[in-house]
Amino acid sequence: MSKKNRREIPRFQHPIMETHCHLDYLEATELDDTLARSREVGIERIVTIAVSPDNLDTVDSLARTHDGVWGTQGIHPHEAEKYTAAVGDTIRERMASEHILAVGEIGLDYYYDHADRSVQCQVFEAQLQIAADTDMPIVVHTREADEDTRAILANFSGKLARKGVIHSFTSGMALAEYCLGEGFCLGFNGIATFNRADNVREVVAATPLDQLLLETDAPYLTPVPYRGKPNAPFYLPFVAEKVAQVKGYEVEHLLRQAWHNSLRLFFAENGAAA
Repeated sequence: MSKKNRREIPRFQHPIMETHCHLDYLEATELDDTLARSREVGIERIVTIAVSPDNLDTVDSLARTHDGVWGTQGIHPHEAEKYTAAVGDTIRERMASEHILAVGEIGLDYYYDHADRSVQCQVFEAQLQIAADTDMPIVVHTREADEDTRAILANFSGKLARKGVIHSFTSGMALAEYCLGEGFCLGFNGIATFNRADNVREVVAATPLDQLLLETDAPYLTPVPYRGKPNAPFYLPFVAEKVAQVKGYEVEHLLRQAWHNSLRLFFAENGAAA
């Protein structure tokens, strides 16, 4: 799409929470500019996600030093072979910090297989145990691993009082139905705007409104009409717009419920918008 055909970012009345991005991976602009632009379009809270022993400290620092930014601590399946007992101890200790909201990004990825599958499973289980022990929610990545993801979650779901979110959900309907039935949320991002993502929109349509979260996964998965550019939290209104359309709701109604869901999951709050 040519630059002249790209729409301006829509602005809505209700605040928006960006529940999954990687601020330390953004390269297109300075961080302060990205945060300012995000606030201008109504992004009032941002959750930046840890994925590796190499960025646990970075994410922790970003969350401690920037207003409106919180973080997670966890090891992505791509990095599972870097997980050690010391890394697990760090994740566990930081669950007591007010600016750290969840154990994640954890899970399984059999599409790329960057780490041995048995190691991925072991590391997933170890971090699920940390979440269970510390009463924290989880942020799960799963790709081409529906059966093992379900089996492992089944062993821990009853121990996770605050459940969590299966982020960037692109898995099959069977896994979606299982996770929703267990009380997990599903996170949707720019993929929902892609022309060939009917499978994702089918899951969006089937997800109860009170179990739905909005995210960008920036700098990846930029939504239409800016697909091809580096993603950023300030593009989240396009995701909200598409998800609302698929669900058949006014955008403001969707945003109100998504905000409530995000507060409940990550902040253990049940209040309305700030």
